[in-house]
Amino acid sequence: MEAICKALRTNRLFAFYTALVALIIIVAVFANYLAPQDPMESNMKNVLASPSAEHWFGTDKLGRDTFSRIIAGTQVSMFMTLCLVILVALVGTAVGIVSGYFGGRTETILMRFADMMLAFPGVVLAIAIAGILGGSVVNTILALLAVAWAKYARLVRSLVVKLRNSDFIAAAKLNGTRTGDILRRHVMPNILPMVVITGAMDIGTMMMEIAGLSFLGFGAQPPTPEWGLMLNEGRQYILAAPWLMMYPGLAIFIVVAIFNLWGDSLRDILDPRHK
Repeated sequence: MEAICKALRTNRLFAFYTALVALIIIVAVFANYLAPQDPMESNMKNVLASPSAEHWFGTDKLGRDTFSRIIAGTQVSMFMTLCLVILVALVGTAVGIVSGYFGGRTETILMRFADMMLAFPGVVLAIAIAGILGGSVVNTILALLAVAWAKYARLVRSLVVKLRNSDFIAAAKLNGTRTGDILRRHVMPNILPMVVITGAMDIGTMMMEIAGLSFLGFGAQPPTPEWGLMLNEGRQYILAAPWLMMYPGLAIFIVVAIFNLWGDSLRDILDPRHK
């Protein structure tokens, strides 16, 4: 945290990206207040209306304000993405710590299972799982969680294997320190920066995968204002009303680009190998 606070004062580029990330989060939190119109309210008199002063981004097939739905979609997409990243990091870190610290048969079983998950194409497997579970916000998160944790488990396991043979861990064991205290005081602080970096850099990727599943019909369901679902709903009107795909796609592009750039800057700050 001290390194991040120092970087905010000295690194202008990182401070700029952090401000953009904060702005996106503020929009997501206060989306209900920032949306100029009700994103769920239909008005059949304004079906597929072009962008105007009243409807900045036009309206969709039910006359709903596209700009308001994109603002509301920020909340839905960010909620799904952050929940997914946090869950993936927690599950992967827990599996990596257990397998890396205790080793033996436990490590072999967990890592072979992780290798099996990594062997499958992630998006294809997520589509299969989401198809079995059914399309919904929760099932989308569970489907992507099932295929994304293995990368974190592999990363954390490699870090913990290096730590468990270090002198300070051996000294803690000789002093009679309990295993739980060793993991909490010595192992977690050393692996946490790398987990945070990986999670920050994965936010954009996870958002793209969530939008992809929603676009295919396996994610959020109507009338939820989710960007991938909005792209799916607008594709049949791409010639008559191109704004229905242009603006949600632009929102995904901008947010993903900002989080990717912020993740790269955060890595340069927290990872000594990239200083």
